Amino acid sequence: MVERAREYPTVREIYGSMVFDRRVMKEKLTSGVYEQVVAAMEGRQRLDAAAADVVAMAMRDWAIAQGATHWTHWFQPQTEMTAEKHMAFTLGGADGMPVDVFCGHDLIQGEPDASSFPSAGTRSTFEARGYSAWDISSPAFIVKSPKGGTLCIPCVFLSFDGTPLDFKTPLLRALDALETRSLKLLKLFGQRGVRSVRVTAGAEQEFFLLDRPRAQMRPDIRFCGRTLLGAQPAKDQKLDHHYMGSIPPRVLSYMEDVERDLARIGVSIITRHNEAARCQFEFAHLFSDANTACDQNQILMETMRKLARQHELRLLFHEKPFHGMNGSGKHVNLSLMDSEGRNLLTPSSGQRRNVVFLSFLAAAVLGISKFHILLQATAATAGNLFRLGGHEAPPSITSVYLGSALTDLLKRLNQADASLPERGLMDLGLMKLPSIIPFDNDRNRTSPVAFTGNKFEFRSPGASQSIALPITMFASIWAWGVEQLTGMIEARSVDGRDPMDVALDAVKEAVREGQNVLFEGDAYSPEWHAEAKRRGLLQAETMPEKIDLLLLPENKRMLEDLGVYRGRELEVLHDIRMEEFARGLEIEAAVLYDMLWEGVLPALSKQMVLERSSLAALDGMDFEEGAPWLEYIGNLGRTKAALISDAARLHEMKGRLAGMALRDRADFLAGSVVPLMESIRAQSDAAELTIAADIWPYPIYRNLLSLSA
Repeated sequence: MVERAREYPTVREIYGSMVFDRRVMKEKLTSGVYEQVVAAMEGRQRLDAAAADVVAMAMRDWAIAQGATHWTHWFQPQTEMTAEKHMAFTLGGADGMPVDVFCGHDLIQGEPDASSFPSAGTRSTFEARGYSAWDISSPAFIVKSPKGGTLCIPCVFLSFDGTPLDFKTPLLRALDALETRSLKLLKLFGQRGVRSVRVTAGAEQEFFLLDRPRAQMRPDIRFCGRTLLGAQPAKDQKLDHHYMGSIPPRVLSYMEDVERDLARIGVSIITRHNEAARCQFEFAHLFSDANTACDQNQILMETMRKLARQHELRLLFHEKPFHGMNGSGKHVNLSLMDSEGRNLLTPSSGQRRNVVFLSFLAAAVLGISKFHILLQATAATAGNLFRLGGHEAPPSITSVYLGSALTDLLKRLNQADASLPERGLMDLGLMKLPSIIPFDNDRNRTSPVAFTGNKFEFRSPGASQSIALPITMFASIWAWGVEQLTGMIEARSVDGRDPMDVALDAVKEAVREGQNVLFEGDAYSPEWHAEAKRRGLLQAETMPEKIDLLLLPENKRMLEDLGVYRGRELEVLHDIRMEEFARGLEIEAAVLYDMLWEGVLPALSKQMVLERSSLAALDGMDFEEGAPWLEYIGNLGRTKAALISDAARLHEMKGRLAGMALRDRADFLAGSVVPLMESIRAQSDAAELTIAADIWPYPIYRNLLSLSA
């Protein structure tokens, strides 16, 4: 057999080759230092300075051997992006010879300038000091470049006074809160052999890909990541069969390069496919512990951005890049795994295992019922302003869909006698659940939260968001629920009864208290809105109001009691979210204003001149059908006059923003500026359909949404 020559290495050959993981550490470190590092990774002890120096030298030598020339503390400020400052490994020594530098102190702590990162006014511009600290639980990795590479060390990022300026610090606290409470509940159930519980997560990343040269001709795409103007394509151009159709060759080549680069740094892409809209696609990466999953999703997005440029593609993560078409979300999947490798959300044929399953399920339902508004606040972004509530995304009212099998089971459980026989749980149908649930669930795409067989799926976050904040809030809510359920079980166990025997009563109570958030129907329907109000499910009307939900006293108290956000930290998060929301809309208003004057209004004039000259060419000829022509020209003139007037109003509104307080600015943008921008868009889009293609200044949807080979 002739061996086929391969241009590219296989994923198996390169997987994890650029990750300083346990496999590499075990090879490069002494056994004593390696055991210290593992203990520190698992939270059992701190890494001392001597061991840190050994790790740093091993990491440096390994990175240089892989071609890295620089290192960086890689962190996630509250901007949905990542940040890094590259430091050289090799410097000139005192004797003029090169020397490699990187010690334990460099590894553990850095001092990047924090003055330019969002801090919600907690520090002045001249107060520049910030601290980055190594997150030992997430492996370092090398990002290759054409002339070398950079060792990226995942870190938390703090202000000089310890205030978190990143998403990772609260995330780690929330994960610890859920994991420690989950372990306590398992111990209560007699599972003494379980050493730990960890939150696992995976994300489904939606995105659009456009031809870069065409996309760069549109200022709105260049500066806002979405189209502010643009008429919908004709119906036969929508290509409803795009979903899961054949991936275009150009896109497939890009996807393969993304997957190959990610494989080197230990990120596994498990699915890739066309999404519902034209030029829309999806990646999903493999479940891992939630902290690593957050890092991996950021790595995925950065890798996609870098390679899109190399493929002459324009990558869009915006939640609603095209009017009238499906937007892009990011479904965040969450579960719990114990140290024995068991998924705590997997139903079982064993009764004791099912008590555990129902307990964690009920705890999540109870927590979401109490703090559902925190999940609304998590998804409150400028991009989601145009996506949530549309018929391709979940509504903003939080509900939980469990599927008919589980819902029926919980109803029967509530109706059953408290003292069930030994096989009572199985008699209620749990033996059948493992085979039923994977096929019975995940049918209701209108629910923001769904149980999908062995995990929860949170569907509200937008495609451009970091998954760190959604996981932080979901884990916090779940931790509160687990704590409440544990208390219910302990209260029923005071007379010496086995916690397993009383757990069912606690599950019933939790489900009764949390049932207001359970909904199996169409969450888009007006009837559900009325029903949700009757159930007491709060819904903020505007995005600024949704962001304000962070600061409700009960939310602040819960998050502080869990140790997730302390002191003023939640106010800082609130103000940063509000500022990011307002800044995004201000940029869009400025870009739209420029597009009107630079492109749309001149195009209207050109079309009117063309039509008038064409009509004048018919003078002296026997032509009596000019009335509709004149009406058309008049309509163009009226549209231009209206757009000039609206542009003036938009300019005046932009001027008023400068003197407003942050909250007033956000309200004014959402309540006045955005409706005016939508009105301008409607007029411009109507005009676009009547203007010659060679006159219209920007690539139209039909051309944008076409990826040539």
